Amino acid sequence: TFQQVVPSLSMSKRKIERIETSDGDILEITPLGAGNEVGRSCIILSFKGKKIMLDCGIHPAYSGIAGLPYFDEVDLSSIDLLLVTHFHLDHCGSVPYLLERTDFNGKVYMTFATKSIYKMLLEDFVKVSNISVEELLFDENNLMNTIPKIETIDYHQQIQYDGIKFKCYNAGHVLGAAMFMIEIAGVHILYTGDYSRQEDRHLMAAEIPEVKPDILIVESTYGVQVHEPRDEREDRFTGIIHKVVKSGGRCLIPVFALGRAQELLLILEEYWRDNPSLHNIPVYYASTLANKCIEYYKTYTNMMNQRIKAQASISNPFNFKHIKNLGSLKHFHDVGPAVVMASPGMLQNGTSRELFEKWCSFDNNGVILPGYCVEGTLAKKILSTPAAIERLDGVEVPLKMKVEYISFSAHSDYAQTSEFIDILMPPHIILVHGDKNEMNRLKQKLVIKYQQKDISILTPVNCETVSLEFHETKKARIIGSIASNELTEDKLISGLLIQKDFNYELIDPDEINTYAHITKTTLTSSINIPFKQKFDLLETCLSQMYSDLTRLVYKDFESLKVYKEIYIQAISPKKLKIEWKISPVNNMIVDSIISIILQIESNPATNHYLHSCNHNEDELEIIKKYLKKQFLNVTLDEDEEQIEINLDNKIAIYDHQTKTVDCNDEIIKQRIESIIELVNSIIHPISKPLMYSNNNNYKTTNPTSSSPSN
Repeated sequence: TFQQVVPSLSMSKRKIERIETSDGDILEITPLGAGNEVGRSCIILSFKGKKIMLDCGIHPAYSGIAGLPYFDEVDLSSIDLLLVTHFHLDHCGSVPYLLERTDFNGKVYMTFATKSIYKMLLEDFVKVSNISVEELLFDENNLMNTIPKIETIDYHQQIQYDGIKFKCYNAGHVLGAAMFMIEIAGVHILYTGDYSRQEDRHLMAAEIPEVKPDILIVESTYGVQVHEPRDEREDRFTGIIHKVVKSGGRCLIPVFALGRAQELLLILEEYWRDNPSLHNIPVYYASTLANKCIEYYKTYTNMMNQRIKAQASISNPFNFKHIKNLGSLKHFHDVGPAVVMASPGMLQNGTSRELFEKWCSFDNNGVILPGYCVEGTLAKKILSTPAAIERLDGVEVPLKMKVEYISFSAHSDYAQTSEFIDILMPPHIILVHGDKNEMNRLKQKLVIKYQQKDISILTPVNCETVSLEFHETKKARIIGSIASNELTEDKLISGLLIQKDFNYELIDPDEINTYAHITKTTLTSSINIPFKQKFDLLETCLSQMYSDLTRLVYKDFESLKVYKEIYIQAISPKKLKIEWKISPVNNMIVDSIISIILQIESNPATNHYLHSCNHNEDELEIIKKYLKKQFLNVTLDEDEEQIEINLDNKIAIYDHQTKTVDCNDEIIKQRIESIIELVNSIIHPISKPLMYSNNNNYKTTNPTSSSPSN
């Protein structure tokens, strides 16, 4: 059912209702990761036959195949699109595995900055993975093969692919992070990924989309927690570091190579610049990867906030004077107080783990955990300050160093999330990327806050499918000449309905090239048939069959035109050519014409009779003349439409209305019936049931088809 839309009126956003509907109107959301957990973000969105994967990460607490999303829950070959929000491993770490070791063949999109850093980050991941080659999810060759397969998208750029529209917005969080607004059949879904609504030293706050979504898929990492004000946490951060190094200790800051690390580097650079007494204490950034990637931060200052853009016009703020890169611990002389930022942030392995194990047993040292700590990691464990920890070699050592937690995490807290929802007011909210307890606390608080609103809040676990039903009123936009007519609610409008993806337009069939950009193609067919009889004979026979018959010259040949689109040409004395526009009706008529031609060619009696008769005579006269050649005494009664045959005083009467013969002599009767049948076969090569209906008013029509091939 289509709702008529007056072209001059703008279409308002249609209301989504929960109703019983067909499977095609059910939107499904299935987390393959990040469902009641933090890590391996991977959400499957299915609607109207389209499938989209949102992020494709790995879990930092697991290694090998155990860290992957639950790919075996879906047919990966059926996924149309993968949209990656940012370069953190828990959001992009499984992309090489998906593209190179599964049957996924959809398109992949991420921002320019994300793609640039993705390559370096994953190269480092392969190098530092402390698992066997057999357990590696992918190698460097697999990674390099993915680069040309990944397409880029800029902020606010809208792309349409196979009926799916999507657009990305700045998400804050890290350089290049994006939120994706997806539209399928008029339903809008906003996926935030990791986002932050608070501007920091180098990143803008997450944007507010201009379109309000029907579904919001939002992170719940911090649940109902509220972040410490930025100025306070920065003061606390620098104060703890100052105290540790002034007491002769070492301060370890475990960070991910990219993301919050750059924010902390800007804070430390400024603090060291403003405190000359610290200039003799080194600050190291122990990451070859970060040193390489800092060039991208220098390049993409245009994607950062106004503060950085203003500084960059004078000198690039990422050219540090007080911070040195430490490519390897082999070059680190551990002889006095120092500040070292090292990755990874969860202390699973690598440089940060090595320094932590070396320094953790001395009480003048300190470790500051500046972001969210995933369950199951060493970083999460030491937050509870255990008396001892187990090193990677299995040896247990005492934990005496100071452990501090200061959240510089660029994830949304409760205040930011609730404000975001207040602005967008989506009918459906799906919480992902959060610890089960934190997520449930957030859900309960949101339920209470929005209990007067018609908002559903759902928290699916991994592999659990959320099904939402949408009712859509189809609307056809009327364009072209038929839109120029006066439109009223009760007026019936006829035209050609064009569907492209999930949009409909009603146009005049003759304007298909102009408005639908579809080429209308007409196919013509032809056939040559041997024919040695007179062309007049053919005309006479066809005139008995078809009312719309015209004799003319077509392409320099004597021709007959049947129903305006079929031409029969006498291309030689012994050959006919039939040419016609292909359509179901025309094809059927041509078949009957060929049958008539073949019957004429194979029936000598046809020639004998029709050469001697007047083609304009009516049927009864033709029968009379043919009977007179067989029986001399033949009389026609035109009023009664009867023919009397007298053979040796034996009378037979043929009634043309009833098509019957009445005669007492059965032999004469059968002979006359046989002759009548022969004459009818000549006059009507195709049987009468094809010519007449029961009420003798059959009408041949030839509708033309203008349906284009799309």
